[in-house]
Amino acid sequence: MLRRQFLRAAAATVAFAQSRPKPNVIVILTDDQGYGDLSAHGNPVLKTPQMDRLHGQSVRFTDFHVAPMCTPTRGQLMSGVDALKNRACSVAAGRALLRRDLPTMADVFKSGGYKTAIFGKWHLGDMYPYRPTDRGFDTAKYHLGFGISSAPEFSNDYANGTYRDNGVPKKFDGYCTDFWFREAISWIGARKAANQPFLCYIPTNTPHGPAWVDAKYAAPYDKPKLPANFFGMIANLDENLGKLLDYLDSAGLAKNTIIIFMTDNGATAGYNVHNAGMRGRKTQVYEGGHRVPCFVRWPDGGLRAAGDVKVPAQSQDILPTLIDLCELKKPANANFDGRSLAPVLKGKADDVGDRIMIVQYGQIPKKHEATVIWGKWRLVNGVELYDIHADAAQEKDVAATNATVVDRMRTHYDKWWAEIEPKLKDFLPMSIGAPQENPVMLCSSDWEEVYADNPGHVSDAVGGPRGGPWNVFVERDGDYEISLYRWHPLMKLPLTAGREVQKLTYGTLPVGKALPIAGAKVEVAGQSLSGAAKPGDVAVTLKAKLKKGTRTKLHAWFTGKDGADVSGVFYAMVKRIG
Repeated sequence: MLRRQFLRAAAATVAFAQSRPKPNVIVILTDDQGYGDLSAHGNPVLKTPQMDRLHGQSVRFTDFHVAPMCTPTRGQLMSGVDALKNRACSVAAGRALLRRDLPTMADVFKSGGYKTAIFGKWHLGDMYPYRPTDRGFDTAKYHLGFGISSAPEFSNDYANGTYRDNGVPKKFDGYCTDFWFREAISWIGARKAANQPFLCYIPTNTPHGPAWVDAKYAAPYDKPKLPANFFGMIANLDENLGKLLDYLDSAGLAKNTIIIFMTDNGATAGYNVHNAGMRGRKTQVYEGGHRVPCFVRWPDGGLRAAGDVKVPAQSQDILPTLIDLCELKKPANANFDGRSLAPVLKGKADDVGDRIMIVQYGQIPKKHEATVIWGKWRLVNGVELYDIHADAAQEKDVAATNATVVDRMRTHYDKWWAEIEPKLKDFLPMSIGAPQENPVMLCSSDWEEVYADNPGHVSDAVGGPRGGPWNVFVERDGDYEISLYRWHPLMKLPLTAGREVQKLTYGTLPVGKALPIAGAKVEVAGQSLSGAAKPGDVAVTLKAKLKKGTRTKLHAWFTGKDGADVSGVFYAMVKRIG
């Protein structure tokens, strides 16, 4: 009798689970907004009523950590794997690509029957096979590089600029953040109409600099010692978040939609106004560089009551958490560094067990340039120890009186580093000659171990007389045409030209330096090529025969009339022609 009752109850439970609609998921990741850049977190100036609204409705992880810089956080979020392991551990310098063999959040959801989309900033690879459409996103409306003024987007504008629509350049109307949210809401509406569960990823490029925004948003903060335009970008973001929340309510989607709101690194322009009592800022491994907001809302999901949760957590936890919440299948080849927070979110556990987490990124990663997190402890740079509960500002180093703690944390880190160190020079290659993308544009932002991705870097021709090499993989045998540019190809400026200050809708790009370019050289796959530039040429084009399967470095630089090296090649268009 009891067994029959149990079997009937179990069958009913299974049937209910099968009939229950899958939850939708929206992940919002803002750029360069620190923990203190919300009024809900005590900012005395900035007003963020919509973020505060979401804050009040969410389970809030108050001890949540990301990388101190954007790309590493994005890679960890998408893969559930530490930045130095997934290889996307810097914003440029050949270390902003996510390993091809790692399943992404979009891959997992797509395999689980979800429609997937991204609107905004990807920054995990601009070319095949690293584009969002190569990594599981059905719909991808995004920009290249770190932002709309980055080297691969040089001279693009925050208003009425250009974006990529599944890889195809198109014009957008209005302000970039307005566009991302408008397109996301439209796409969500289409998924509702088609009765399709969805993963919608909205990683905005604001409030990252340059601080370009309509004056009406900055005006309330136009006061001495305030970052008016930075706060204005957050105000615009907040307005758009409100539109999204209102739409979900009106469309009847709010109750069964998981919303995760977080930011990609610690304080930037708002650091001097309010940093919630923390030491450190973006790029630094002190708390203020990597502790960020993380709000989780799911009204019909059986989550614990809205409020603060003090469990130490990290961006690597989000993917395994969503797999559990959405009852998705974990990929067989997944080996997450993150842990599922689902038991904590559902009130079934107070923590995720004893664990040690590591926060590290780097253009040229070095041992111990990290924070090791173990409960209340922070081991910084391998030698400084702080009790974050007693000393939130990290003012008192207590390593000398807690040798056992330091030893355990260093031992854990040393084991982790030993696994990573042998692969640090194994740069991920960009494909050339692939039918999926031919030609492909290589950009200075991907030079190996040379940082050259900002508009000022291109304008000033940084990187020394030869710049840096690109790591490439030849997808097909054939003849290749390599066209070498000083300026972005779309600008059609002569190689020797300078560039005037460029006025954009809400800001300007700096003066561009003229260079005495008379020719160019290329080294690739054991071949040394060279060619001369005629007056007025916008590029020097050279040809090479390359073999399928070759993994090599493509190094290109400009020379002067005397043959001396002048600068690296900032843009190269590589095309298989036969």
